[in-house]
Amino acid sequence: MNKASAKEWLVKVYHDLSSARILYDANHYTDSIGVELHYAIEKSLKSFLAHENKKIPKSHNLPELYELVCDKIAIEDEDILYVANKYHIEASYPQYNRNLPTKEEIEEVLNFTEELFNNTCKILDIRKEDIK
Repeated sequence: MNKASAKEWLVKVYHDLSSARILYDANHYTDSIGVELHYAIEKSLKSFLAHENKKIPKSHNLPELYELVCDKIAIEDEDILYVANKYHIEASYPQYNRNLPTKEEIEEVLNFTEELFNNTCKILDIRKEDIK
């Protein structure tokens, strides 16, 4: 087990998640918040691989990443991974007909991501106080 590596990933999760929360509370653009949430979920899932010293794929696909760690953490509503998966953008250029996520959708994904972070810390036995 590699607790130090998992902790490094969770520090980055905390940064992304904190940014998302600040942007949400400031009523910022939902697409920007969504990107932060996507990365927080992705890094949470990858922290399990880091903990086990497994190869971490260079994938941003949340459902695929979850398949690699579903024996470590259970996500009841896997559909939320598909919702958050669409927040990742390959390029920073404008995309034709890209709709912004609704505030309600972002709130749901934000709540899920905060719960995922808390559960990940608990499962990996990493104190949140040591991450912040």
